[in-house]
Amino acid sequence: KEILEKYHDLFTLKWEGVVGNIRVPSQAEWEQLLTNCSAFLFYGMERFMSHILLNRLVAMNIPKCHLIILLDLMRSKKSHQRITKSDIHKSCLRIAIERPTETAVLLSLTGVRSIIANQWYTTLQENAERLEIFSKSLLNIGRTTGQTVHILQK
Repeated sequence: KEILEKYHDLFTLKWEGVVGNIRVPSQAEWEQLLTNCSAFLFYGMERFMSHILLNRLVAMNIPKCHLIILLDLMRSKKSHQRITKSDIHKSCLRIAIERPTETAVLLSLTGVRSIIANQWYTTLQENAERLEIFSKSLLNIGRTTGQTVHILQK
């Protein structure tokens, strides 16, 4: 919410989505947001792919989406317990598909042009810092996504 307020006057007037932890978006909301966006930001706990239905995602066509930023793979005790319970009901293949590289491949096959994603688990604070750097670099300074990723790598 702080990021939205801080960059409100730049591009965030056109932003749509679900903010906060009051409720989990429905599958229909995920699909609507993904198919109608030019850029998509996921900032959430655990794996992005654990939040949406795989069979619905692979059937989607998302050519309008130029960029997806996945600031996922954050872990807390509660989220780890939730994902562990969820994973019990999944095959090893399904869990493997939820890994970062496989997620990027699937999103790419649906038509997404660029994907920026975490490769390993991180903390809430580290992802908050990444989001601040992304926002400042892309929205305030006007750097390209490549320049922004390069800054994050340092």
